[in-house]
This record gives sequence, structure tokens and C-alpha cells, in this order.
Amino acid sequence: MAKHRVGRVAELILREVNNILLNDIRDPRVQGITITDVDLTGDLQEATIYYSTLDTDDETKKDTQEGLDKATGLIRKELGSRMTTYHTPELQFKRDESVERGNRIEELLNQIKNDEK
Repeated sequence: MAKHRVGRVAELILREVNNILLNDIRDPRVQGITITDVDLTGDLQEATIYYSTLDTDDETKKDTQEGLDKATGLIRKELGSRMTTYHTPELQFKRDESVERGNRIEELLNQIKNDEK
């Protein structure tokens, strides 16, 4: 039963953080971010939020991470006011590299396909 609750709370966090980033955060460094997943500990104390962007430039990636790190307190405060849980989890943002890996694999497969012709 506890796993179901963790899943429901993770979905709630994902939905609310997306909403907060869209409507409440004005920092241009965090515009265009998509939250892809939330990994929540079993005791609901810590949440790792995975995000992706369309930018592939290393400098832009660094700026985006810095913007999220700076906005973490505000995001946590807003999340706490929107959730009905007793404790708001500590938030940590990490870039989701799976989208870039998927694009790279697709690129390689297309290259192999073109080489066979």
C-alpha cells in the first residue's frame, strides 16, 4: 500500500512543479523546461525531479541548472502550499539525459541505415 501512496504523491509533485514552473517562476533560465519524472523516497522526505530541455548547449544546460537551484526554495514553498501532506519533501533537480541518449541512438541507427544503401 505504501508504494501506491509514493506513486500518487510523485505524480502530484510532477504535476504541481510543472504548473509552478509555467506560471510562477519568472527566471528566463528555467523557461522551456519539461519535468519528465519524480523519484520520491519511501518516507516522502526527498524528491529528485528529472527535467529535460530542448537546448543541447553546455552553457545553457549549466545556466538552466543554476536557475533551478536558485528557484528550489520558492518551488518547495509553493509546492507545500498546494499539497496536503504533513511534510514537503526536499527537492533536488537533475537533468534527464535519456532524451539526448535516445536522439543519439536514433541518429546512429539512421546513419547505419543510410550506409547500407
